[in-house]
Amino acid sequence: MNNAEKRMSRTGVVFGCALICCFLWGSAAPSIKIGYRLFDIAADDSMAQLVFAGMRFMLAGIMVILAGTLLSRKEGGEGLLKPARTSLPLILKLAMVQTVAQYIFYYVGLAHTTGVKAAVIGGSNVFLSIFIAVAVFHMEKLTPRKLLGCAAGFAGVVIINVSGKGIDMSVSFLGEGFILLSSLSYALSSGLIKKYSAKENPVALSGYQFLCGGIVLTLTGLAAGGRVKLSDVPAGGWALLGYMGLISAAAYTLWGILLKYNPVARVAVFGFMNPVFSFLLSALLLGEGSQALGWSALSALALVCAGILIVNLPEAPLPNAPLPNGPLSNTSLPGGPLPNAPLPDGRSSRERKKQA
Repeated sequence: MNNAEKRMSRTGVVFGCALICCFLWGSAAPSIKIGYRLFDIAADDSMAQLVFAGMRFMLAGIMVILAGTLLSRKEGGEGLLKPARTSLPLILKLAMVQTVAQYIFYYVGLAHTTGVKAAVIGGSNVFLSIFIAVAVFHMEKLTPRKLLGCAAGFAGVVIINVSGKGIDMSVSFLGEGFILLSSLSYALSSGLIKKYSAKENPVALSGYQFLCGGIVLTLTGLAAGGRVKLSDVPAGGWALLGYMGLISAAAYTLWGILLKYNPVARVAVFGFMNPVFSFLLSALLLGEGSQALGWSALSALALVCAGILIVNLPEAPLPNAPLPNGPLSNTSLPGGPLPNAPLPDGRSSRERKKQA
């Protein structure tokens, strides 16, 4: 285990970095709503929203590439951060799954369902991330504790989105179905990042997939008739677009580094904090402060925190769990076997003394 792996797998570092990511992602929802107003984008114009998202992700890609270049030069590298030729197919796959598919499905789906239902269905991305890591990539095992932690976190997501609003049971493929496909795309991208970053630079992967994905989203939105007026945009609008690019650049890159050095379940469960931060920051920034400290927000926060702790608490060792210095914990302690502990031939130390 190298120094970077030791540092990025420490519990405090994982908690701190993951919460920074979730805070940034949580601030995206109110920022996007404010951005629509500043750029004069209608709430039901999903193609214009797609163009706006493409602009944001292209900017994020440029930010990551420039930041990666500076970091590379500090370590003795020269020139612009460039991916290896072998990385290009991986970058294109990641761009199509993480950026293009996820956001096309999300924006089209959001136009055909309610925000409440989209948020609740979107909360399934944590379950899906862990399931895909287990069933598709075979990276880890699904344990009852992971299921319990996910259930607690998902309950928090449901409470914060449904309380006082109600939710109908109607379902459509273009609405709820596309939101679920968006969550599936996010979950699949988590597994791909974990797999690809084992041998590739996660910063280069993140930067170039954002750039490629942003270009595809912009062209797709323009081809479908989406337009974003760039004239008469106030300075605050451009500053907000820069911040939204920073959200994606910093959060996704840091999240990718966490996935490189930690099990998917340990990192993915923090995703339940996204809607909590989104709710609280929306209440603060959009003038809905009366909701921020209500029972639903506090209950949801408690459930989400409980889910995170359940998944991240260290596993208790089994009675005969292997230790680094020998086959069995009872017989391989530095000072010799414990009193009356079974020896390799099956007899206890007390039995052997009697026979002697």
